[in-house]
Amino acid sequence: MDKNSPLPSLFLSHGAPDILLSENEAVGFLRNLAVRVAKPRAIVIVTAHWVAEPLGVTAAEQLPAIHDFGGFPDALYAMRYPARGDKRLAADVVQRLRSAGFAAEPDERRGLDHGAWIPLKIMYPEADIPVVQVSLPAGPMEDLVRLGEALEPLRQREVLIIGSGGSVHNLRALNRTGSTDDWAVQFEQWLRQAVEANHFERLVTPAAFPATFRQAHPTTEHYAPLVVAWAAGDASRPGRRVHHGFSYGNLGMSCYEFGS
Repeated sequence: MDKNSPLPSLFLSHGAPDILLSENEAVGFLRNLAVRVAKPRAIVIVTAHWVAEPLGVTAAEQLPAIHDFGGFPDALYAMRYPARGDKRLAADVVQRLRSAGFAAEPDERRGLDHGAWIPLKIMYPEADIPVVQVSLPAGPMEDLVRLGEALEPLRQREVLIIGSGGSVHNLRALNRTGSTDDWAVQFEQWLRQAVEANHFERLVTPAAFPATFRQAHPTTEHYAPLVVAWAAGDASRPGRRVHHGFSYGNLGMSCYEFGS
């Protein structure tokens, strides 16, 4: 990548926490992605697991890994990701969000939830890149777009913007036998077509959602980071799907790249 080119923005499906205990295709993809994309100076990440208003921005010097999940092997709870924060970048992000019309506050206490530290641990296991996490707004789709647009200029400053969620996320529909239902496949097809054919408006207009949307996303917090990532990567240009797959049958693991 040209050093003068902005970094892309990414949408990552982080999957179940026990992805860290596996060597599946998604793990291999994330490792390779970290090699393919130019190493960032810092990372700004939004995830499905922090929704807050006013918007929160992590501002601590050290960001401990939050084990915000249950029912997994003990080995997972012993894992750590000693990420450091970036106070100057956090202050910059807070100001950008306020300029975009959001109420936003620095958070000196919060660490990284599993939607942030688990994919980062796979991509950057040395934890040598400063991280700032921003909460998702609880408002309408327009707020997600505004959030992404407020973060977009950071890409010119060697900051990697990541939205971490899930392309299909219906925990009641998980299938440990590994088979994937037609509705999940159909939703993934709709999503890819909308992104790669440059139909951003379809992603943010509920009336344009397919009939499979509510099965794929009974709640929208795992979908929301995709909207933020595309808005941060220039919503006037198409993105591209760079990984596709399912885990636990119907848990979508697709990842997208924007602005490259």
